[in-house]
Amino acid sequence: MLDDLQKLDWRWTYDPAKAEKVCKFIEMLPHEKGAKQGSPLLLEDFQIWIVCNIFGWVDGDTRRRRFKEAVLIIPRKNGKSPLAAAISLYMTFFDGEPGAETYCGALSEEQAWEVFRPAKAMLEGMPELCKRFGIVINAKSIVQASTRSRMKPVIGSGRDGAMTHLFVGDEAHQWRDSTLYDAQSTSMVGRPQPLKLIISTAGDTIEGPCHSKQREVEEMLDCTIPNDRLFGAIYTSDPDVDWTSRTALLQANPNLGISVSEEFLVEAQLEAVRNSAKQGTFRCKHLNHWVTAAEAWMNMEFFRRCADTSLKAEDFKDDTCILSSDLASKIDLAATIKLFRRDIDGKPNYYAFTRCYLPEDRISDPANQHYQRWKHDGFLIATAGNSMDYAVVEADTIADIQTYKVKEMAYDERYADQYAQRVNTATGVTTVVIPPSPAQLSPAMKELEAAVYDGRFHYDGHPILTWSMGNVLSRETPFGNLTMPDKPKPEAKIDPAVALFIAVVRAMVIPTKKKASFKPFFV
Repeated sequence: MLDDLQKLDWRWTYDPAKAEKVCKFIEMLPHEKGAKQGSPLLLEDFQIWIVCNIFGWVDGDTRRRRFKEAVLIIPRKNGKSPLAAAISLYMTFFDGEPGAETYCGALSEEQAWEVFRPAKAMLEGMPELCKRFGIVINAKSIVQASTRSRMKPVIGSGRDGAMTHLFVGDEAHQWRDSTLYDAQSTSMVGRPQPLKLIISTAGDTIEGPCHSKQREVEEMLDCTIPNDRLFGAIYTSDPDVDWTSRTALLQANPNLGISVSEEFLVEAQLEAVRNSAKQGTFRCKHLNHWVTAAEAWMNMEFFRRCADTSLKAEDFKDDTCILSSDLASKIDLAATIKLFRRDIDGKPNYYAFTRCYLPEDRISDPANQHYQRWKHDGFLIATAGNSMDYAVVEADTIADIQTYKVKEMAYDERYADQYAQRVNTATGVTTVVIPPSPAQLSPAMKELEAAVYDGRFHYDGHPILTWSMGNVLSRETPFGNLTMPDKPKPEAKIDPAVALFIAVVRAMVIPTKKKASFKPFFV
């Protein structure tokens, strides 16, 4: 938000009056239950920040809301359901939208009521408000006859013919597919400023849409894939913070000591320390850790520090080069890497230059706006048609071999065997097959990770390499302390990162002009 406020000549502007109006409305509503039942629902600082972002940012010309979707991943008992209920009431009956339709959606009736019930209770505590604005509270709906607006819980995908103004998706980590989300998204087409409000804790699987949505938010917050219409807030403890510490509780629970009892959390934390069977549940529901998800492998803040846009491959023509590739299938992202090594003060420094390819038809798909942007900016090479034209990749590879001192071309033979044979025939370059095995890739991943942390890895800031590295998850294998790269979902590509791992496998062992004091791990 602070960065957005500093932008000039931008479509979006912040309107504090619009944000304040919603905050004032919410603070008129009563608490539904607990010790504060009946007293005003006073917003905490983090809740004010969320509300002001969602409702304060507007189009400078139309004054319509900027955000079409808000994703709140917050641990249990931090007040996300009452906040969602209050937002629902405002958008249904006080947003100025004729015939507004709000649906509180979930996979079960019990869960669908988790937002609808507090909204219903809030209005029951304000009979004068309901009388003044003609709001009628029914058993399973809240309606306003004068505007034909209504709010109700919905189970599953809902019904056809809906024209949703607000969809609240509660505990989205339980969704095993995107049917509910997609149905509500398509029902919003006719609304000028609809909102999808997704609220959830972390869950026990990365296969569902909630984890994918969290990854989308993370990519947006990291500026990897910008999305001006998405707002996200993820409260969790940092990966490098001990989950048994009080710091972890403070980082993950913004309402600690208010709606969340610190005494209760500390006791639950101690119980989880004593009983390993309870660790997963505690970390998932109170620290927002995806307990069965493979861990994100690279610290992306450190990785981005390695970017140097002043680097030019032409400055390395006298250095030994490892050329690597990960070509995947004919309809998927393909990548090649030129990796140079220089030993400085007895330690290997690596310099990477990336080239990426994708069929034109895939780039043109409306769902692939990030690919379209990268093509426009010159970071993605489009090959004609709907499948990869490997002749383009081969021509570029041959040109690289003719330009640089390529000692070896390393590749995974699953998709690149014929490509490598043709390049070898044309240039005589030495080719080395690197199978995708833990014995090969795990040492290279560890070496690259160490080089990133030590500042010994350097790359030209290629955004697709950055994106793919952020997609890499690590999974332990049965073969000792070895890991393998993985990805959270099919569309989260890791091909450029894998091409880099393959290059590091060979760059670790190539001789250099200067004798290095560093002793590489030989594979």
